[in-house]
Amino acid sequence: MDPETAKSLGAALAIGLGAIGPGIGIGLLAAKAMESIGRNPEATPKIQTAMILAIAFAEAIAIYALVVALIIKFV
Repeated sequence: MDPETAKSLGAALAIGLGAIGPGIGIGLLAAKAMESIGRNPEATPKIQTAMILAIAFAEAIAIYALVVALIIKFV
């Protein structure tokens, strides 16, 4: 396997595996938030604020994986 192929494979694995966790986490987070809003509609602003903040933190992990994949690919 030549180095360019190995770099491409490494970058693909980095972003692929790095996006699975945040994707599942954001899905579970949104599902639980919708469930809790359904049970207590008066708490919607508090739940929505916390949900958006948690989604931003989870998405940051996927962005880190993207940065690592780009470093692997181009450096």
